[in-house]
Amino acid sequence: IQVKGKCYIRAPFHEAQPGFLYDVIIEPKMSFGTGHHSTTQLMIEKLLTLDIHQKSLLDMGCGTGVLAIVASMLGANPITAIDIDEWSYENTIENCSRNNINNVLIQKGNAQILAGRVFHSILANINKNVLLADMNTYSAALENSGNLILSGFFETDIDELIAKSKEFGFALKDTLIQEKWAMLHFIK
Repeated sequence: IQVKGKCYIRAPFHEAQPGFLYDVIIEPKMSFGTGHHSTTQLMIEKLLTLDIHQKSLLDMGCGTGVLAIVASMLGANPITAIDIDEWSYENTIENCSRNNINNVLIQKGNAQILAGRVFHSILANINKNVLLADMNTYSAALENSGNLILSGFFETDIDELIAKSKEFGFALKDTLIQEKWAMLHFIK
């Protein structure tokens, strides 16, 4: 899978392709995030436009760890990747190692473990209901002027997520849509 001609995501048994700035090797096993799904592509497309160099980042619901890996390649530091699923936790560890990424703290858990922690950018490619339920936690864990980037929902869910975000002081900066899936970029 290629994203915007800059990022190439491949399985370990596929050859690298010339001309890409970022070559990401992902073996998904039982986890989400191979790059094939529109939401992952939308998140990476947005990541490629952000200034995250030497800034803290959270990949909430990390799946394979693909977003944390791309963020690390873009210079984000430090990075935290969290998922509730044991498969995803283990898979993120393996994929970070496979890509020689060593600045990602990988944890198993949910948004409750974010208490007292603050990030410059939060990525959450999860389903709409989890995003709505955890919006207050994301607000508390995001520094002022920080990026909240959400996906994992349909374009028909956009209005509901924007309305909820306003309750917590988020301002919509950008919207991307691909094959009826959506990504929202908010600034706190």
